[in-house]
Amino acid sequence: MPKVNLSASHRRALELLSGSADGLTQALLMAHGVAAELIAQLILDGLVGAEAERMMAGGKLIEVRRIRITDAGRRAIQT
Repeated sequence: MPKVNLSASHRRALELLSGSADGLTQALLMAHGVAAELIAQLILDGLVGAEAERMMAGGKLIEVRRIRITDAGRRAIQT
């Protein structure tokens, strides 16, 4: 696998995700300063995956996107 050149913001987002076994919601990543465009780029690059899930918040069922680091993302931050 070729070496991935990560920007500081890409590496930071991947490191945030690597610390969570269940991943993080897109909203939580954005609250940490990770831009939606950066998340989209990480998905396109195969470094993270996203899936919709439903959860309860304030007594209401809402749909969120959960972002999880992939094996390729883990390898990218190990270099």
